[in-house]
Amino acid sequence: MANSQTEPNKWASSTTRNKTRLNYWTFAWVATTALAAFGPRFIWDFATLPTTLSVFVNLGIGFGMIVANKKYLQGLDEMQQKIFLDACAITLGVGLVCGLSYDLLEDIKIISYGPQISHLIMLMCAVFLTTIIAGNRRYR
Repeated sequence: MANSQTEPNKWASSTTRNKTRLNYWTFAWVATTALAAFGPRFIWDFATLPTTLSVFVNLGIGFGMIVANKKYLQGLDEMQQKIFLDACAITLGVGLVCGLSYDLLEDIKIISYGPQISHLIMLMCAVFLTTIIAGNRRYR
């Protein structure tokens, strides 16, 4: 009986620890992305060395975030993994299809500006959040 009480607590604490670790890595990645994007313009006047270093630090922390995300996903139960993977699959598909179509709009002169990656990222974030919420509601 004692064993059945410790397993759920162990799993819950492991999930919380993985989620906290992922949150820290994500925050660090967002911060280094902001530094790499705005540092050259506002802090070091486009100097090559700090700009290059900030991009490489951003890449390193980004890969750390990917590893933390993988560990978080592996620690979820089967239903949560299914919801997460379904959301990832839909987000990848929407990103690929809409991203290529968005680029084609400029190529065929329907839009006069160059497509911005930030527009695609915002779309993908909205799709991912929506599908995570819908998945959680569906399997309640």
